[in-house]
Amino acid sequence: MQQTERSQSESYFWPVVWAVGLHVLMFAMLFVSFAFTPELPPARPVVQATLYQLQSQSQATTQTTQKVAGEAQKTSAPQFETERLEQKKAEEQKQAQAEAQKVAAAKKAEEQKKAEEARKAEQAKAEAAKKAEAEKAAEQKRQADIAKKRAEEEAKKKAAEEAKKKAAAEEAKKKAAAAEAAKKKAAEDAKRKAAEDQKAAALAELLSDNVQNQQALAETHGDKVAGNLDDLIIKLITENWQRPMSARRGMSVELLIQMLPDGTVTNASVSRSSGDAPFDNSAVAAVRNVGRIPEMQQLDRATFDRMYRQRRVIFKPED
Repeated sequence: MQQTERSQSESYFWPVVWAVGLHVLMFAMLFVSFAFTPELPPARPVVQATLYQLQSQSQATTQTTQKVAGEAQKTSAPQFETERLEQKKAEEQKQAQAEAQKVAAAKKAEEQKKAEEARKAEQAKAEAAKKAEAEKAAEQKRQADIAKKRAEEEAKKKAAEEAKKKAAAEEAKKKAAAAEAAKKKAAEDAKRKAAEDQKAAALAELLSDNVQNQQALAETHGDKVAGNLDDLIIKLITENWQRPMSARRGMSVELLIQMLPDGTVTNASVSRSSGDAPFDNSAVAAVRNVGRIPEMQQLDRATFDRMYRQRRVIFKPED
């Protein structure tokens, strides 16, 4: 009988061991999950349920199971206490970790806040530097524009002064030229006047101041007086003649001179050409340049009309 009971006990030993191992594994899994779940009541009901399930077996089996369960309950009580302490410790660690995480999160947030403030400060500093650089560039541009405008004004002023100086020089040059021309004209007028005075003096020598003497001289010496006036006319024409390049000895041109009683030359034309147009034109120009022969006024009207209203003159280069 005792052997039979031993055999039955041995036959239930391994199932009980497997059941206990299964429970231990379950407890281990529960212990691992304690870090993430609230505290649970002891796992005693699980053992009881297990024992309850084994009640349908035989009485020997039940007794053996109860014995084993009793042993397990004796050993599980300290284990539960240890697990509870470990679970509490795990929860405290979890809380400590949570607090540490909160502190770390707060520290991180503070660091992020400081970093953001630093970034904003750097951004503001960069914007201020950019603004200062832009203001500096604008000021440099303004100064450059002012310098450019000043240089342009100086250039315009200098150009105006140069133009003024040039105009003054031109004006002085014109005045000098005008003065020179006036001087030259005055010299020519003086020369002409001297020539006219000389002509008048020569004629005065030829003609008497007394009209009666002139008339008598004209009646007795008409040809001689006419010859003297002809010499005077030739002399005046020669003085006003500009010798052309084509003038040669042997040339001669016959001119028809028309005058008024006061001695004014009204016209001069070629009555017989020399064959050289420049020479003919120079002779005509010389007659016209005489302008007026005041000595003709000393003649009576009849003698003038007869001899000098229209007078032919032969002009030669060698004369």
